Amino acid sequence: MQLPTVLRDPAVGIIGEKCYVSLVENLNIGDKDCIKYVISKGLGFGIVLGGSIVKIPQILTILRNKSAQGLSFTSYIMETLSYFITLAYNLRQGNPFSTFGEIMFICIQNVVIMILMLQFSKQTSKLVLTLLALGALWYTLNNQNIVPSVLMSTLFATTIPLNLTAKIPQIYTNFKNKSTGQLSVFTVVNYLAGSAARVFTTMTEIDDPLMLFGSLLAATFNAILVLQVILYWGNNNSNKNKKQEIRSKKLK
Repeated sequence: MQLPTVLRDPAVGIIGEKCYVSLVENLNIGDKDCIKYVISKGLGFGIVLGGSIVKIPQILTILRNKSAQGLSFTSYIMETLSYFITLAYNLRQGNPFSTFGEIMFICIQNVVIMILMLQFSKQTSKLVLTLLALGALWYTLNNQNIVPSVLMSTLFATTIPLNLTAKIPQIYTNFKNKSTGQLSVFTVVNYLAGSAARVFTTMTEIDDPLMLFGSLLAATFNAILVLQVILYWGNNNSNKNKKQEIRSKKLK
C-alpha cells in the first residue's frame, strides 16, 4: 500500500524505512520486531504527551488550596536534579525524543511547583536562590567543556540512587502523616503508568542497561506512592487537626 508523500515521510521518520516498508507497503502483520517497535513508539509519544500535563492537576491543587501541605520540597529538588541530568544526558546522546521527551515537560512543571511551594510559604530568598542554582546547573550540564562525555555518563549513573533518595522523603512524609496531603492522585497514578510503559520502550528502543535499571526503579517507587494513596485515602491532616481540637474542647 502506497501512502502520499505528505503521510509517508513523517511515518518513515517515526518508525524507520524498514518497518514502514514491512508494515505499510507490504502489510506484513507477522513482523513481530516491527510491530513491537511501533507499539514502543506509540507508547513513547503517549508518555511524552502525558508528561506534558501529568503535574498540572498537582499545580491546580496547590493554587486552589493556596497550600503545598504534605508535599516534600526535598523530594522535588532531588527529582528535578535527577531529571536535569537525565534530560541533558539524552540530549547529548542524541536519543529519540520519544524515549525521554516527558522528562523535559516534568522538569518545567517541577520548577513551577517548587516556585508555588516557596511562594505560599513566603520564602522569597530561597525561591530566588533555587532558580539561580537550577539555571546554573542546566547550563553546566549542557556545556561539554565543563562536563565532558565521560563525566556526563558518570553523572547519569548517579541518578539511579538519586531517584531513590528523591522518592523516599515523600514516601516517609506520607507514612509519618498517615496522609498524602495535597499530593495529586492523578499525578502519582500517571507517574506509575508512564514509568511502567517507559520500561518497555527502553527495552525496545535503547540498548542501555543503566536507563533500563533507572526505569525499573522509578516504576517500583511510583507503585509505592500509589499504594500509599490507596491506603491513606480520605485521610487529611487538616481534618485530623480539627478533630483533635474538638476533642480538646470537649475535655475542657
